[in-house]
Amino acid sequence: MQAPVTAKTPNLSTQRQKPLWRRFLSQWQVQLMIFPALVFILIFHYVPMYGVLMAFQDYSLFKGFFGSPWAGFKHFEMFFHSPDFFRVIRNTIIISLLKLVINFPAPILLALMLNEVRNMAFKRIIQTISYLPHFLSWVIVSGFTISILSVDNGSLNIGLQELGLIDKPINFLSLPEYFWGIIVTTNLWKEIGFATIVYLAAIAGVNPSLYEAASIDGASKLKQIFLITLPSIMPVIIIFLILNIGSLLNAGFDDLLLLGRSAMLRDVAEVIDTYAYRIGIINNRFSYAAAVGLFKAIISVGLLTMANYLARRAGTSLW
Repeated sequence: MQAPVTAKTPNLSTQRQKPLWRRFLSQWQVQLMIFPALVFILIFHYVPMYGVLMAFQDYSLFKGFFGSPWAGFKHFEMFFHSPDFFRVIRNTIIISLLKLVINFPAPILLALMLNEVRNMAFKRIIQTISYLPHFLSWVIVSGFTISILSVDNGSLNIGLQELGLIDKPINFLSLPEYFWGIIVTTNLWKEIGFATIVYLAAIAGVNPSLYEAASIDGASKLKQIFLITLPSIMPVIIIFLILNIGSLLNAGFDDLLLLGRSAMLRDVAEVIDTYAYRIGIINNRFSYAAAVGLFKAIISVGLLTMANYLARRAGTSLW
């Protein structure tokens, strides 16, 4: 009796043992598709990294990178001993933490609420309204904000006066005590909808039979959220949390530059990015600005590595 013929499946370990160039040739169609993206990343992300040399030089536009004299850690020391150092670091950390504590969980809550909406037309309307501001530039958003908070005819001042809560208009954008709240609220309004889409997609991947089994066991909607939905999307939440912690020193640039233009707000509005722009670009201190930016990048990489290490111990990580 003839033995049945069985199809041979490729051994993955054998495939991995092949030389790199053989694997590359066997996948040349796929490699060709990603080649333009690799070239783009190489030209616009890796080649400009030689610019960090500026942080260790007394850079001159006329002498260039190879003619400018080396200065060692001079510009880093100047930044650390600058009277602006603690103010800039304080503003950066506080604004970033406020955005993390308030703006990070907000899309998760909105996604959980939208997931419980059964009227699909209403759900789509809310989704559209919430994520459209993400596609507006900060120039437009800051214009809206300035118009709403205007002293002369701002809708917020008019509404508060009509309700009898204030006697005269308040210049919100000139008072330091209101600035952090304005920045965090504006960022929340602009970005909450776009982040919600990611969490809704993660929730859509949860097995419906889990909810059916929990409903049969008598679990309420609230218990289903805490026992099924949140644990199921926890890997996505952790990944986004790692990325947010890694960018903790990226308090913002466009929003702070446009809404914090008043000199009265400099003590609460100036962060590392706006400080580097003001000192480096406007005052032509390129080496000093490069040192400030490199300092921020090193701290950000350290925070990202630490957050990823802690997340890996919990079972989810970026690498």
